[in-house]
Amino acid sequence: MKRRLITLWRIIHTGIVNFIRNASLAIAAVAVMVITLTIILFSVITNATLSHTIDQIADKIDVSVFLQDSVTQAQGEQLTAQIKKLPNVKSVQYLSKQQALDSYIRQNSNNDSLVTAANQAGNPIPATILIKPRDLNKIGDIKTFLTQKNIQAMQTTGSPSYSGDRQKAIDNITHATNILRQIGIIAVIVFALVSALIIFNTIQMAIFNRRDELTIMRLLGASTWFIRGPFVVESAIYGLLAAVFSVLIINAAFLASSNALQASSLGLLDINYANQYFGANFLWFLTMQLAIGIVIGALSAIIATRRYLKFKTK
Repeated sequence: MKRRLITLWRIIHTGIVNFIRNASLAIAAVAVMVITLTIILFSVITNATLSHTIDQIADKIDVSVFLQDSVTQAQGEQLTAQIKKLPNVKSVQYLSKQQALDSYIRQNSNNDSLVTAANQAGNPIPATILIKPRDLNKIGDIKTFLTQKNIQAMQTTGSPSYSGDRQKAIDNITHATNILRQIGIIAVIVFALVSALIIFNTIQMAIFNRRDELTIMRLLGASTWFIRGPFVVESAIYGLLAAVFSVLIINAAFLASSNALQASSLGLLDINYANQYFGANFLWFLTMQLAIGIVIGALSAIIATRRYLKFKTK
């Protein structure tokens, strides 16, 4: 056991020494990995913020179904029960004509002319079914159900409310969110591959510079992991440093944005929420970045040294 610990310490020590010795070669590897990990962290935070924004929008959006005056309350409640069974329906509420009028008056309490007109017109507001969707991306499923002939016959002109400019605005928001998420995933994959390739080449150069030393170690009977271990440790240090730098960069960016931006949001990205989310999960993000950085570095080193070791054993 003691011998194994000594061997492990020698591997770690050699890896640290190699990192210091090859610091000039490591700059490019660390820099690209910093970019990769920063993009990964920013993508995670952006995804959470976009989900939060979509949830807020979804809470404020409902699909209103306006019923003909000929539809009885029993028929309206029966239709409400059918709608409630749809998978994408979060909640549904039936409002009779009187309840719909009362709701209209409350919503327009600051506009006396509208309230007066509604009261004098003998309640022109139809009975209404209010539907809150679970997922805006699947809101079309609700509309498909409501456009069935037998159900559409129960509705007034302009029902359901999810149509026209409102539908276009909601669809644009969900489409933009999905595009941003896809771009983030692609960027993460591309930069992760670039990071691994640069670390791979860095380790290959380090092996080339130390080829005579490694050959002697091989002839003296050094084990595969005793030769490979220092390079893995060296690459893991690349990942560790890159992880710390990436978290510091994101933290600095949020501090700068909080001080510079007067508005609390930037398009779909709620800066305040993103800042709070980052602060609340700081330790988790740091752990995630360290794990990803070390894994990318270590795997790149293992692949690079494996090629060298295979070549030497032929």
